[in-house]
Amino acid sequence: MEEDLYARVVDDFVEAANTVDPERRATLLSRALSADVVFWNPLGRGVGREAVNDFITEVVHGHPEGPGRLIRTTDVDAPGEWARFGWRYESPTGEPILSGTDVVHLTPNGDIDQIIIFAGTLT
Repeated sequence: MEEDLYARVVDDFVEAANTVDPERRATLLSRALSADVVFWNPLGRGVGREAVNDFITEVVHGHPEGPGRLIRTTDVDAPGEWARFGWRYESPTGEPILSGTDVVHLTPNGDIDQIIIFAGTLT
């Protein structure tokens, strides 16, 4: 797969995280994720696009400071069928709240079928 495909799929996922319109978010998630995506995050494991949507609704848009914004902070590094990218989560006023790295696996069709979120810095 070409690296621009990885970047497009990752950017669709990031845009979905930032979208408050539920229909637009569902469209973006369906473009980026397989229906049975396995989603590992700091709060646990979920399966399916709905699990990812629930995480976005509860964590990204339900933050005590208000809906924040997820920003990809690095290029998408894609050796083979796996890719990783750095991200930052900002408050509604642009203050950094958290950063980390996501690792994703892509199917031959270009859908993310696994997401692993690593929040915080590795020490």
